[in-house]
Amino acid sequence: MKILLTGANGYVGKRLLPELLQEGHEVTCCVRNKNRLGLDEITLAKVKIWEVDFLNEINLENLPTDFDTVYYLIHSMSASTDDFDVMEAKSAHNFNTYMEAIGVKQVVYLTGIVNEEKLSKHLQSRSDVEQILSEGPFSLTALRAAIIVGSGSSSFEIIRDLCEKLPVMVTPKWVLTKSQPIAIRDVMKCLLGVIGREDCYKQSFDIGGSDILTYKEMLLNYAEVRKIKLSIYVLPIMSPKLSSYWLYFVTSTSYKLAVNLVDSMSMEVVCRDQRLQKEILGLTPISYVESINLAFKKIEQNLVISSWKDSLSSSYFGTDLKGYIEVPKYGCLKDEKSMAVSDPEGALARVFAIGGESGWYYGNWLWKTRGLMDKMFGGVGLRRGRTHPTHLDNGDALDFWRVLLADPKERRLLLFAEMRLPGEAWLEFRIDENDVLHQIATFRPKGIFGRLYWYAMLPFHYFLFDGMIRNIANPKKAK
Repeated sequence: MKILLTGANGYVGKRLLPELLQEGHEVTCCVRNKNRLGLDEITLAKVKIWEVDFLNEINLENLPTDFDTVYYLIHSMSASTDDFDVMEAKSAHNFNTYMEAIGVKQVVYLTGIVNEEKLSKHLQSRSDVEQILSEGPFSLTALRAAIIVGSGSSSFEIIRDLCEKLPVMVTPKWVLTKSQPIAIRDVMKCLLGVIGREDCYKQSFDIGGSDILTYKEMLLNYAEVRKIKLSIYVLPIMSPKLSSYWLYFVTSTSYKLAVNLVDSMSMEVVCRDQRLQKEILGLTPISYVESINLAFKKIEQNLVISSWKDSLSSSYFGTDLKGYIEVPKYGCLKDEKSMAVSDPEGALARVFAIGGESGWYYGNWLWKTRGLMDKMFGGVGLRRGRTHPTHLDNGDALDFWRVLLADPKERRLLLFAEMRLPGEAWLEFRIDENDVLHQIATFRPKGIFGRLYWYAMLPFHYFLFDGMIRNIANPKKAK
């Protein structure tokens, strides 16, 4: 079948693509920026790419046509705490216009469970988008899920952060809200199972796991699986704003996402029925504990396919970064260093392993201090780490940087800073044809405060950048 996959570089999209290809479908990946797709050459040869932003002005020229099924996996929740619902509605309306021109039989939409009349802004937006899509020139199949549990999912990583870092928790009262977590594997089975099924056309289905648990029970079950001693005390007077700050400072989530999550966590998300899984597809849902064990098997084997942290929702920028891939030449301040390398392959491997558990090769305590300062001022901090210990794709999150370009063949890595700065910053590593490593930090200041910041940081830059290039180029000599 011909499949159009929107949100192909998102958490669910990256998981779904290899499954679709394995089943022999002809897939077109729909993304805002094809440079962020991050596919290997073998997979790229098997897919087509359609670059479009559904928030931009509609352009009906040179459209792909005649898809059997389209997956709508577009979300804007974390782009803003104020107007993400407006953005999601606009995206859905524009999507309908494109689909009318293209010609589509079925659209599959992954959304959230709606149980209450008074909804959080996030769940109301999801419900509104479902309504807009149901008015489109196609048959809609809506899959309404509770929180998704899997390696790299936002829910799993937040629970992991909380349990691994806080042996004693004083929590908001929303930890007593019930949910029905579903394993990412079950989500994949449902997404694949409804393709082309006319008995699923113009239908909405709740999908969930085998357990109905409070968030407190989910935390305690996680701790039991990981053999962590955990005590939880509920503080009913904790305000939503304080709850958001609590999530933001303890976990790797952005503040914008924390606000929207707290808003939704007071809503009970339990399946009213599971007829899709039990009656139509004949699936036996995975338990919450089993989903945790499966997630850790992937983590331990370095087989995490996708992570929510790699989406732009984990950045306070919350926007497409393709406009930053060209490093500016004018009006910038630079720190440029070069050093010959005796082992270029080893040096390149160290470049592509930078950050996360590997650290920054010099003055890691200073990097951690800078990350803490960034977190205090509303930035992303260092807690995002990296998805894979040695491999990087365009668009990946890397501590408080974003990977703009990761090209091992060209021996080049370009990062863009997502920390709070009075300006914009790039960090580039490149090994030339003469096996010389070039390390270039570029800063484009905004006003006088930007320049004052750069000059105030010069003493730290001198030691940090000098030590970093020495330990990347020739670590034995550096020691």
